[in-house]
Amino acid sequence: MTPIRRLAFVVNEQKPGACALAEDLVALARSHGVETRVSLAYPTPLEHFRDVDACCVIGGDGTLLGAAPAAAQAGIPLIGVNRGTLGFLTPFTADEARDCLPTLLSGDFRTSERALLACRVGEAPPVLALNDLLIKDAANSRLVRLEVLADDELVTDYLCDGLIFSTPTGSTAYNLSAGGPLIHPAAEVLAMTPICPHTLSNRAIIFRSGVTLRVRNVSESSDGLVVAADGRALPAPGAADTVEITLAADRLRLIQRRDHSHFAIVRTKLKWAGAAAEKR
Repeated sequence: MTPIRRLAFVVNEQKPGACALAEDLVALARSHGVETRVSLAYPTPLEHFRDVDACCVIGGDGTLLGAAPAAAQAGIPLIGVNRGTLGFLTPFTADEARDCLPTLLSGDFRTSERALLACRVGEAPPVLALNDLLIKDAANSRLVRLEVLADDELVTDYLCDGLIFSTPTGSTAYNLSAGGPLIHPAAEVLAMTPICPHTLSNRAIIFRSGVTLRVRNVSESSDGLVVAADGRALPAPGAADTVEITLAADRLRLIQRRDHSHFAIVRTKLKWAGAAAEKR
């Protein structure tokens, strides 16, 4: 890989130790002749990723989710350093980041390319999401009936608490909590998982990469819909609006160590038992 000569930082100052760690990593990068810039903004503006080679995100998975859309649009890879809890997207610990940064700056790393969702409410511009899109009734206590079409073909209408549309990366997030499948991050698919469906035979569906999904509220009575992309609320759909979901043309690149193992991360974070776990 090409060495990193210009490195941006995104820092979540709410995470314990994040700012002190950022100071250490900035000083380390500068000692290797690397230009740096730092942002505390969430979500991170596109301008922060212009004219840099990579960006180091210090926080939790949510911090990286806030940086992902602009980084993907700018074509800038992200280094995720975990100061949060789970850390699926931020695999480097603070100590690993200090130890590995000189190696990464030299270009000795690999990248993992991740799909994003492009989500459009009505005629509004599309919004990117690395993990998932949630659609539910505005009243938390009420079921909603949602009609789903795939490439203009009716799939079904769901009476449920809501629907989760997930990338492979997001399959370990809300999708997993709702009983959806785990998907390898390199798979070019998206998952649709109903939340507490009234019909017990309704299950998650995996769609191919080129599909266009459209969702419409067909409830007889409803307070309207809440639509959220990676936890960020989008404009509420009007009564005649549809929500459109596709896989985006943009991809996000995550910088990883050459010995990075996706399944080792899954085993550790999800606390899987079994022979492989017992050997560690």
